[in-house]
Amino acid sequence: MSRIGKEPVTIPDGVEASLEGRILTVTGSRGTLTQEIHPDIRVEVADGAITVRRPDDEREHRALHGLFRSLIANMVTGVSQGYRRELEIVGVGYRAAARGKGLTLQVGYSHSVEVEAPEGIAFEVPTPTRIAVTGSDKQLVGQVAADIRAIRRPEPYKGKGIRYAGEQIRRKAGKTAG
Repeated sequence: MSRIGKEPVTIPDGVEASLEGRILTVTGSRGTLTQEIHPDIRVEVADGAITVRRPDDEREHRALHGLFRSLIANMVTGVSQGYRRELEIVGVGYRAAARGKGLTLQVGYSHSVEVEAPEGIAFEVPTPTRIAVTGSDKQLVGQVAADIRAIRRPEPYKGKGIRYAGEQIRRKAGKTAG
């Protein structure tokens, strides 16, 4: 039995979950998220918990069992607490500024780069060299943060670029005289 899949997902106060057909909807203070459930996987919402069951021990069903339990747990956490991903900008003259619902980045190009926030995502810029991406959908928060990082990836010689907070960049030695 899957160690992840067999654990029920507890529903905290202020969060409601409903299952209509194969669509699971979770609503909380930070919004509403929906997920379509695979036809072979059974989901039950009862007694303040969501349980996920599989029909048999086939490899595919075992994988789907843990996957859907994790997705549901992420949905419940997202609508109750939300997710946050922080980025750091390193480089002389590199900076970010909040502009309405989007961001303006100056990261060494001849032009500034505009980033629009998708629905359900908010940007915070506490300092010009730090960006926080927040939202209720874990996958979307991570994808938006990865897209921002891809605008100017950290380079290995001086470490300039956009990196995740706390990310270690492997540095390379430069040219040597001789």
